[in-house]
Amino acid sequence: MANLEKIVNKNKILSSALGGDYIVKSDIVIGRQPVSDEEVNRVKKLIDKTEKIATHTPLLASNFEKAYPILHASISCKWTIRSDRSQNTRTEALNLIRNRKGNLPHIVAVTAEPLPTRLAALALGTGDLDCVYHFALPELIKSIDTIENEDQSDMLNMMIEGGRLRDISDLPFDLSI
Repeated sequence: MANLEKIVNKNKILSSALGGDYIVKSDIVIGRQPVSDEEVNRVKKLIDKTEKIATHTPLLASNFEKAYPILHASISCKWTIRSDRSQNTRTEALNLIRNRKGNLPHIVAVTAEPLPTRLAALALGTGDLDCVYHFALPELIKSIDTIENEDQSDMLNMMIEGGRLRDISDLPFDLSI
């Protein structure tokens, strides 16, 4: 996307045709390095380069002169959620989905938003995000229980029980899958 942006910026005709929209970038990206044939064959010989198998997969470093990381996860970080910032997060996700070549990476958001009804703007919907992670979910649950607001409590429980909202401590384990 960055290369495309440079080309468009240098060409006035392309720039005027495509407009001046900015590219929404992920806050954190996690890449996975392609693996060597030796690593694949560590337990049992599966790859033999004399045979023409698995010659196009990006997972094998030997398929490329220079192996680049494979996008494993994109994490959008929002301290709190306003409608415009939740749209940026969705735009990030949709850009990754539309422009990918290969498997879809994990696409998640991390937030400290204290209102479950605002969390729902990201956590519920079309599934463009895998999950939303709260930096202090146990404390949020306790605070919502303390204020005894049924609407907020119902929304929070629905997102948690539906697997759409998790604690930040779940994120490293979810990304290992």
